[in-house]
Amino acid sequence: MNAVLVTGGCGFIGSHLIDKLLSQRKQVVCVDNLNDFYHPEIKLLNQKSHLDYKRYSFHKGDIRDKAFMREIFTTYSFDSVIHLAAMAGVRPSLDDPVHYTDVNINGTQVLLEEMKDKEIQHFIFASSSSVYGNNDKIPFSELDMVDRQISPYGTTKKMGEELCFTYSHLYEIPTICLRFFTVYGPRQRPEMAIHKFVRHLLNDTPLPFFGDGSTARDYTYIDDIISGILAALKSNDDFMIYNLGNSEPVKLADLVSTISDVTGKAPVLHEYDLPSGDVLRTYADISRAESRLDYTPSTHFYDGIVQFVEWFRTVKTEHSQLF
Repeated sequence: MNAVLVTGGCGFIGSHLIDKLLSQRKQVVCVDNLNDFYHPEIKLLNQKSHLDYKRYSFHKGDIRDKAFMREIFTTYSFDSVIHLAAMAGVRPSLDDPVHYTDVNINGTQVLLEEMKDKEIQHFIFASSSSVYGNNDKIPFSELDMVDRQISPYGTTKKMGEELCFTYSHLYEIPTICLRFFTVYGPRQRPEMAIHKFVRHLLNDTPLPFFGDGSTARDYTYIDDIISGILAALKSNDDFMIYNLGNSEPVKLADLVSTISDVTGKAPVLHEYDLPSGDVLRTYADISRAESRLDYTPSTHFYDGIVQFVEWFRTVKTEHSQLF
């Protein structure tokens, strides 16, 4: 049986994806360096249930390590590679742009070099809505010009897409770039807004609130994102870019109000200026994914927040040292 390689498979999106792949009886190989961007024990917790499967193999290592990745590709035969590993987040990229460039661009190229002589049927690259920058046109379409990113993170994702196209063209690697729009749900990374706001509210501490509350994000529930990835695995595209979003932007002020309603806690805000790398809004045009992948996000924002809060309360009780 050929395997599926998932890089960054112990993270938020990766661990949910592997849940689904294992339930479909796929052989899955996970590569993750378990870095300290957030507590590595959280990533091990994400992975815990996967270790019960004989069809699951975990390898701790860095995608920039050419010898390590060559050994992975020599040991296993992959029909699909899903590349989720990256340094994530707009604001942290402002503090360490060199590291973001190294991991997100050079790491992606190491993978592409390993794949170019292999018979890979599907390569999926995790891109981001950050490539759109402060796009004037809404909703954001895959046909829009994306040459004006406003953060190092967004720039690395756009450059990753360009590398993917080049290798797809030269070496006939069927490739799909998925532009994720603010994914949330159980296991979301601790520095992301929903996780951070819920944590602060339940701990009765003030919320860090950037701007005047009018910025908006196209929050997309994790189950809908996973459905989009799995649909992309079945596609026959030679190269294609897809938005995966919910197509219903939520303002920051409304996000806080919703979380307050679900948790039953009144927020106290610590207000700050909007950081220079933050975009004003994201808003996905998902018509291409709807028509070509049959992608249909189905989780209402309020329901998704309810599910996140339920998960957070459970893990906070069981693993208070991490949350």
